[in-house]
Amino acid sequence: MAQKILKMQRIGIIAKPHRPEVKKVLDGLLPWLAERGLEVFLDTDTAATAGLPSAVQKSRIPSLVEMIIVLGGDGTLLSVARLVEGRDALILGVNLGGLGFLTEITLDGVYTALEKIFQEDFIIDERMMLKSNILRQGERIAQSTVLNDVVISKGSLARMINLEVYINYQFVTSLRADGLIVSTPTGSTAYSLSAGGPIVHPSLDAMIITPVCPHTLTNRPIVVPGNVGVEVILKSKDEGAVATFDGQVGFSLREEDVVEIKASEQKIKLVGSPDRNYFGILREKLKWGR
Repeated sequence: MAQKILKMQRIGIIAKPHRPEVKKVLDGLLPWLAERGLEVFLDTDTAATAGLPSAVQKSRIPSLVEMIIVLGGDGTLLSVARLVEGRDALILGVNLGGLGFLTEITLDGVYTALEKIFQEDFIIDERMMLKSNILRQGERIAQSTVLNDVVISKGSLARMINLEVYINYQFVTSLRADGLIVSTPTGSTAYSLSAGGPIVHPSLDAMIITPVCPHTLTNRPIVVPGNVGVEVILKSKDEGAVATFDGQVGFSLREEDVVEIKASEQKIKLVGSPDRNYFGILREKLKWGR
């Protein structure tokens, strides 16, 4: 459903660095936005790519703008989503190529999409995020918010790891596996899908718990309500296990470390195209029916 918001006046642009097509896109997009009276904020890497001296620290951009245009792929958008948590800034993902479920606007359609957005003809797609804490001897030593998933894995070692899983402090199972994925519905089409997890519609309020190569084949993925808390305890004595947030930020784990995961109080707002729908994107990206 299209929603009206305050007229946009300030736009942020964050691009994946070192992509050759980014400069060409910026050379056309920046004057186009300026002609429409919009103030544009670029992070340091994006400004350098555009050959401009003025830049803003990336972490400050969400507090300065009504919308952020992300030029890149899903990985770039995931990093921006973590910055935006708790802010009202919308995110428009523009795909520069490759498999993208989140960056659904193509380069060919970016100007048409922006024209519709400025005419308030667009969809706001709210997505659930997860908040994770790592506890060591009862003390929080790391935390992160993710849009896709939290992964506890064996790291670079070939051996499996031993985990205990609790939901709302109730024991669920012991698990010997290469790892465990706890994902949002958005993340159900990422690593979880590759590990045999189900595709869950992003509008649902749920978490997907997916074992990675479990030693016991009866350990299967499960879907739980989004209002529960999940605890994963590392029981392996060997070093090397890691917790990874959205596949981008990792933290080394020790025996008896606890990874707490629950839904974030905040949801991020992606700008969707009224001309596309989730099932059409699934058909296109997963090549269904071909």
